[in-house]
Amino acid sequence: MTDTRPLASVSLDVDNLWSYMKTHGEPGWEQYPSYLDDFVPPVLEALDRAGLKITFFLVGLDAASPANRAVLRSITAAGHEVGNHSFNHEPWLHLYARNQLESEIQRAEDAIGEATGQRPQGFRGPGFSWSADLLEILQSRGYLYDASTLPTYLGPLARAYYFWTAKLTPEQRAERKTLFGSFKDGFRPVKPYHWELPQGRTLLEIPVTTIPVVKTPFHLSYLLYLSRFSELMMVAYLRTALAACRATGTEPSFLLHPLDLLGGDHLPQLAFFPGMDIPSSRKIELFLKVLRILGEHFRPVNMSSHARALLARSGLASRTPVLAA
Repeated sequence: MTDTRPLASVSLDVDNLWSYMKTHGEPGWEQYPSYLDDFVPPVLEALDRAGLKITFFLVGLDAASPANRAVLRSITAAGHEVGNHSFNHEPWLHLYARNQLESEIQRAEDAIGEATGQRPQGFRGPGFSWSADLLEILQSRGYLYDASTLPTYLGPLARAYYFWTAKLTPEQRAERKTLFGSFKDGFRPVKPYHWELPQGRTLLEIPVTTIPVVKTPFHLSYLLYLSRFSELMMVAYLRTALAACRATGTEPSFLLHPLDLLGGDHLPQLAFFPGMDIPSSRKIELFLKVLRILGEHFRPVNMSSHARALLARSGLASRTPVLAA
């Protein structure tokens, strides 16, 4: 029988231990500590149990390390696809000059391709960071889609929490003053659309989906936070989000992060991150439950499969890339 469920893309931003430490201002990140060997195998096992193939957005610096080659190659060997998540994983990517962006994209692309045997077809900026120059570079390099926008009004609240908990110098705070976007980002579309670029070119944008109309996030990090109070509350929130997507014809792009699956029992040095009081085994249990609920309403696919299906349709909206002030 033909599967008539609308699509939902699922992706995982493979932010490594050092990148969380760097963004938070923790000492020792310069030694590039990694949890990839501990993280990737159980995630692949959980995805296999769920019967799901997803997109892993990889950081180029990790892919360039010979120590990570075997574990990253296991991702594509298991049938998953890889995307470009920048080379240095700096959430202030939108401040880069164009030549810096070109180097950042190409270096990551080359390292990921060499490590995994697969060239990335999509990009997601760290911390949902993007710029018009970035979009033009991606289009010129033949990328199928960008997935760097998060349409939510809550960016300033996330930034306030980040500044409250992070150990940053005044210079670092100034550098990151627009991290996680502005209130105006909540006015961006939830549904995929085309970016209108110079010379009549376009690039598909697949936003990380927030609840239509209210624009609050429902990716796994937020669901796990709710589960600390009540699993029933978490499930109700998820079902409300999915119902709103179905009612508005929105095919969601569902986002995962490593700390959605790794608890403080494995990473005590990241105790500052919300939800790290939940053990890893419990996180994986909740992850599988969320995927089952998602699968009741949508057919989960990787990002490129979703992108190709969208590009084969007509009627996608178009937008000019202007960053919210």
